[in-house]
Amino acid sequence: MFLEALGSALLGFALAWAAVHRLADRLPSRGTVLMTGAVGGVFGALVTHGALGPGHFLATLIGAVAVAAVLLSLLIRPASRRLRRSAAA
Repeated sequence: MFLEALGSALLGFALAWAAVHRLADRLPSRGTVLMTGAVGGVFGALVTHGALGPGHFLATLIGAVAVAAVLLSLLIRPASRRLRRSAAA
């Protein structure tokens, strides 16, 4: 179980690191994003391990990445766009 938790935390952290570098202008602070990725990975591993039981190491890691990705997607803010008003209004 320890290796699953460590691996899932590292995968969640790596996913968050990639998100920070790709979407830096649409995410909150770097620390918040990195911590959310790591905690999301561990939580996903815990849920997947509880659902499938021991012996499903790869499936547990996939579940960890999926939950981390969902939690990170909740942090993304919409791209800033200015509303344009027509001159005829």
